[in-house]
Amino acid sequence: MTKKEKAIGIIKILDQIYPEPPIPLKHKQNNHFTFLVAVLLSARATDKVVNQITPILFALADTPEAMMKIPVEQIRQIIKPIGLSPAKAKNIQALSKILVEQFGGKVPDSFEELESLPGVGHKTASVVMAQVFKQPAFPVDTHIHRLAHRWGLSNGKSVVQTERDLKKVFPKDRWRKLHLQMIFFGREYCPALRHDRMSCPICSRYGQK
Repeated sequence: MTKKEKAIGIIKILDQIYPEPPIPLKHKQNNHFTFLVAVLLSARATDKVVNQITPILFALADTPEAMMKIPVEQIRQIIKPIGLSPAKAKNIQALSKILVEQFGGKVPDSFEELESLPGVGHKTASVVMAQVFKQPAFPVDTHIHRLAHRWGLSNGKSVVQTERDLKKVFPKDRWRKLHLQMIFFGREYCPALRHDRMSCPICSRYGQK
């Protein structure tokens, strides 16, 4: 079985289980800034913890104009339960100031400009480009990186390589949806620890022997 054939089978299974996967991070509807901040906070943190914190943070400030005026220490106290909170607090205030001064208070819609913002790496930029601006992007987090290796779609040496490999085997118009489907699948059926390969709907059929 080729990787492309395997990918077709995997898509069918994911579509059956997650026909319309929701965006797991809480943010204010049609507010690109709150989505960007939520994704930034989710790095090395669970969505569950982030979703407990963001309503409190966004009640205080949900625009870059308002956020840039909040002291870094006040931001840090709110996001303290989230990993790397000191650095993330500084980055949130700094990127808010840059958005106001350089981008008219709007979240930019290009990889280059997004990745120029403090605390915004390629994965964060990819999520924003995919889910906010509906551009073909395939963000690779730890779940997706693990699944790609388990399913024999990538050698698992780096997230950069995994992203390249997945883009080769999956159709471009499916990348955005697959990103969400694979995250949910990894959590529910294909966890890192205590994974039962034979009861996993995909590993039992397409996983590496």
